[in-house]
Amino acid sequence: MAMIEDGVMAGDAGEIALSMQDLREVTAFAAACAEAVLEVFEADQPDDPRPRDAVGAAWEFARGGRRGKALRDTAWAALKAAKSVDTAAASEAARAAMSAAGAAYLHPLAKATQVKHILGAGAHAARAAELVAGDNPSMGSEHVEQVVHRATPAVVEVLERFPAAPGGGGRVGALMRMLDARLRSLTFT
Repeated sequence: MAMIEDGVMAGDAGEIALSMQDLREVTAFAAACAEAVLEVFEADQPDDPRPRDAVGAAWEFARGGRRGKALRDTAWAALKAAKSVDTAAASEAARAAMSAAGAAYLHPLAKATQVKHILGAGAHAARAAELVAGDNPSMGSEHVEQVVHRATPAVVEVLERFPAAPGGGGRVGALMRMLDARLRSLTFT
């Protein structure tokens, strides 16, 4: 089990060192990705604040807030919102918000599944954009490029500590792998 010592998570063999600042960087990236498609959800459910609340909690943590109950609660609430909408695009937008709040819980495990905490919000946001455009894959690819431009060198550095994104996951999984490959190909000068 990982322990936080001096702001760095460390523990058993097979674990990856993650600082609180690493988690804040990843969460800020995820929040920006989800925020870009919040209006897709809100067009479907204008009176449901759950996804916006999840993104707000993610931003609060990213800006120095506590990693606690509010993040977990808003993530679960956004997931419930995703299951209560009329359109698949709105559902994906809510899932992006859920992923943004969940990004703060990236585990220091050297497993491909952990990449979902880093890239889930971006992949769900790309799928939402794709669905809004009539299930147009080129719009998903275009949105992936927009997500790539939101990534900071710190986010890419954290991503590179983990194995590549896992297989499966349908179209969202494919978008996640596309995003993963693009981010890992970046060079910052």
